[in-house]
Amino acid sequence: MPSSSRYKKLIIRHLGINMISTKLYKSGLAWLWITAIVLVVDRYSKMWVMQHLTYQEPLGILPFFNLTLAYNTGAAFSFLHTASGWQNGFFSGLAFIVSIVILGWLVKQSWHSYWVNTALCLILGGALGNAWDRMLYGYVVDFLSFHLGEWYFAIFNIADSAICVGAFMLFLHWARQNSRIR
Repeated sequence: MPSSSRYKKLIIRHLGINMISTKLYKSGLAWLWITAIVLVVDRYSKMWVMQHLTYQEPLGILPFFNLTLAYNTGAAFSFLHTASGWQNGFFSGLAFIVSIVILGWLVKQSWHSYWVNTALCLILGGALGNAWDRMLYGYVVDFLSFHLGEWYFAIFNIADSAICVGAFMLFLHWARQNSRIR
C-alpha cells in the first residue's frame, strides 16, 4: 500500500492528465474525426483510381461527369504546374504551416462551435491529403472531371472538395458574423 503522500501525488498526476484531456476534448480538437474521414476517403479514392484508370483516359459516369486520372504538380486549377519543381516543396510546406495554424485554431475553439470546427477540419483533411500525395508521388492525384459539352472544369479530387467546402463554410460564418455586427 503506497504511503498517503505518494498516493496523493499519484491522484494529482492522474487528475492533471484527465484535466488536460478533458480540456482538449471540449475544444475544437474533438472534431478531428472529420479530418480522419476526409483523409481516409481521399486516400482510398486515389488508390482506387490509380489502380483502375488509365492516365488521361476519361471514364464516363454521367453525361456531365467523368473519372479521369490526372497528375497535378501545381496547385488549384493546375496553377504553377509548369514550374521547374520548386512548387512541390513550397506547397508541401504551405500545407504543413496551414495545418499547424488550423490545429492551434481548433484548440482555441469550443467544441460547441460545430460550424467553424467542421469547416476547419475539412480544410485540414484536404490539406493533409494533398500534402500526402506530394510527399509520396511528387504530384497530387486528381480524378473528378465535370464538363458541359466540350467545356471541361479543372480536374480535382476529394481533398480539393473538402478544402473548398470548408473555405466556403468559413466565408458564410464570417459573412453572418459581419451582418450581425452592422
